[in-house]
Amino acid sequence: MMADKQKVSRLVKTARGQLDGILKMIEDDRYCLDISTQLLAAASLIKKAQGEVMRAHLSHCVQDTLLAGDKEATKDKIDEILKILEKNM
Repeated sequence: MMADKQKVSRLVKTARGQLDGILKMIEDDRYCLDISTQLLAAASLIKKAQGEVMRAHLSHCVQDTLLAGDKEATKDKIDEILKILEKNM
């Protein structure tokens, strides 16, 4: 992985901590909107981590295939990205 591992790890670990807190909130029958707010915050962290990984992929893996002039590999990389984007629509 070419992304900043410390940054991505920190984001994911923070999201994991939030999810543990959310589970406790659910068990404690906390107010629905408070839980919803925390779910959105955790999702935002995961989205940021995904963005970092995707940015690194584009900046390194895809760029390398473009610079190498490997049209087939470039097409494959673009197809991979499109599949990921389609899952998020």
